[in-house]
Amino acid sequence: MTVYAQALHAALFGLPTHDESLPAALDALLQATHTATTPEQKTAVLRQVAKQLRNAAEIIQRYQYQARRDRFPANVAEQLADAHGQAQQIAQALGCVAPAFSHRPAPDTTPSAQVAHDRSATAPVVSPPSPATRHL
Repeated sequence: MTVYAQALHAALFGLPTHDESLPAALDALLQATHTATTPEQKTAVLRQVAKQLRNAAEIIQRYQYQARRDRFPANVAEQLADAHGQAQQIAQALGCVAPAFSHRPAPDTTPSAQVAHDRSATAPVVSPPSPATRHL
C-alpha cells in the first residue's frame, strides 16, 4: 500500500519515482525543489544540480578552448576559465552538502554550546555612554 501511495504522490506532484531519473533541465529541477518533500528527494535534487553544473563546466571549458583556438580576445578565454573554475567549485560544494539534507543534524547539546546559549539568553545589554555623560 505504501509503495502505491508513494507512486501516486510522485505522479500527482511531478516527483520522480524510484524507476525514473531526476529531470536534467535546470528549470525542471527548480520545479522539483518546490515539490520535494522528503529528505532523500531534497538530497537527490542537490546531487542532480551538482551533476548539471559539472556538465556545464565541461561545456564552458570546451568554449574556452575554442576561444583560444579561434583567437578571440584574451579576456574571453580568461573569463571562460574563471567561469569553468567557479562552476566546478559550486558543483563540488553541492556534492559535499547534499547528504546533509538526508540526515538532519541534532541540536548541539555539548556543555560548551549549552553554556554559550545560556549566556546569550541572560547577558545584559550594555549600551555605550552617551557623549554628554563622558568625562575626560
